[in-house]
Amino acid sequence: RWEEEKKEDGVKWTQLEHRGPYFAPLYEPLPDDVQFYYDGKPLKLSLATEEIATFYAKMLDHEYTTKEIFQNNFFNDWRKEMTVKEQKIIKDLDKCDFREIHKYFVDKSEARKALSKEEKQKLKEEADKIQEEYGYCILDGHREKIGNFKTEPPGLFRGRGDHPKMGMLKKRIMPEDVIINCSKDSKIPEPPEGHKWKEVRFDNTVTWLASWTENVQNALKYIMLNPSSKLKGEKDWQKYEVARQLKDVVHTIRAQYRADWKSKEMKKRQRAVALYFIDKLALRAGNEKEEGETADTVGCCSLRVEHIKLHPKLDGQEHVVEFDFLGKDSIRYYNKVSVEKMVFKNLQLFMKNKDPADDLFDRLNTTIVNKHLQSLMDGLTAKVFRTYNASITLQEQLKALTNSEDNVAGKLLSYNRANRAVAILCNHQRSTPKTHEKSMQNLQTKIDAKKQQVEEAQQELKKAEDEFEDTKDAKAEANVEKKKKLLKRLEEQLAKLNVQATDKEENKQIALGTSKLNYLDPRISIAWCKKFGVPIEKIYNKTQREKFAWAIAMADEDFEF
Repeated sequence: RWEEEKKEDGVKWTQLEHRGPYFAPLYEPLPDDVQFYYDGKPLKLSLATEEIATFYAKMLDHEYTTKEIFQNNFFNDWRKEMTVKEQKIIKDLDKCDFREIHKYFVDKSEARKALSKEEKQKLKEEADKIQEEYGYCILDGHREKIGNFKTEPPGLFRGRGDHPKMGMLKKRIMPEDVIINCSKDSKIPEPPEGHKWKEVRFDNTVTWLASWTENVQNALKYIMLNPSSKLKGEKDWQKYEVARQLKDVVHTIRAQYRADWKSKEMKKRQRAVALYFIDKLALRAGNEKEEGETADTVGCCSLRVEHIKLHPKLDGQEHVVEFDFLGKDSIRYYNKVSVEKMVFKNLQLFMKNKDPADDLFDRLNTTIVNKHLQSLMDGLTAKVFRTYNASITLQEQLKALTNSEDNVAGKLLSYNRANRAVAILCNHQRSTPKTHEKSMQNLQTKIDAKKQQVEEAQQELKKAEDEFEDTKDAKAEANVEKKKKLLKRLEEQLAKLNVQATDKEENKQIALGTSKLNYLDPRISIAWCKKFGVPIEKIYNKTQREKFAWAIAMADEDFEF
């Protein structure tokens, strides 16, 4: 399936038929006994205003609603949707009381959790029916699964990190916003009754099925095929093959940018230092801003003088560069790195006579860097370096950390440590999960109980051994063996719980999933599993195994990235 005949360049499919997106259900008004209060008095809101109030109410127990920027953005957007009468009354967010609405949704959620098995099964069947109807398309005669076939429901924009637009209103997507893409000879999807599509296209050079522009960041959103589909799998496989090609030329590229640090051309020097950062620190290139994007985020090429500090000596190291900037999704990148002397000297030169807000690499942009990379190797971009360095790091760390004598739990701890080295390299952070403390306490309780069981089993074994010493009886001997086995099993369980606790604590602020799904060649992990007898399902869940079906079919234990 992965090696079926290829199409001519640019053409992605010859036949594409689907049902179009599944739209988020319409708003259901609150019951009469659930009220919003303003300045201590109940206030009946118009339907549109009430719907937006519920978005905020649902998030009351979230730290977002404690942030001033979130509150201000929400209140501004909410007031725009109010009736004139409501605008005259509701002028201060602090006087708004959403607690009753919040409680209503918490109770509703609890009631859903408490449904009987039969009722849950009924809901599942309804969801499956929608999935069957909207969740598949026909692509070149194959029935393929669609990734996200539902439009996002309206709500409040959250954004990652400290996004300046957090709290803004994400409006409801209507059929009139949606562009449909399918093949001319297919049955064109019907819009919901009383509506029409924005446009219907027949573009076989792209792989999306429907698209629209969301209102907060003016970003295009797409309905795409599921990661397990052939088109997506092929694209994924090609991505890692390009990164593997870099392995053969990376030494030449490194030698060249090192030589360029001494170039007579300032532009070449800047390009060489930027490449060193992209290679050594896996920094993103830093694309030009898209229209309407207001967050002040930067990448390597768009770094400003204020984003770095130079320390000739720091913490016992020489030539230290201290980075501090907001990267993609407003995630802070903070790192102190000892760099080579020539890089340090060049940075001093680039910063000379510049203000803090000036560009560090003023002769450089992403296009220039990628054009240069393309000339060194076909298909090479800054992102390929990230994929290459992530994958090679995982492979090297797995070789260094895995002990073939360990049990499966021990090997998995090594795997997660190797994965963590990659996540740190790529700066994939997350805030400590809200439930972390509680789940650590639960785990500790389990560990304590297991220790107790181990101690009891040790005493039981001692008793059995003493009995055998006295009687030399076959039955007593069998009892000793039985107690030994029990003790061994309990000790293994205790070791497993301890490994789990270590793993949880070490990973509380690191997001392992991003690199595992997007930057690491799955064949490295699959080969490792096969080599060390670790079930693949311990590394990849069902959805991930479908996404990486191509790799599972291809990789044996000797695979080298």
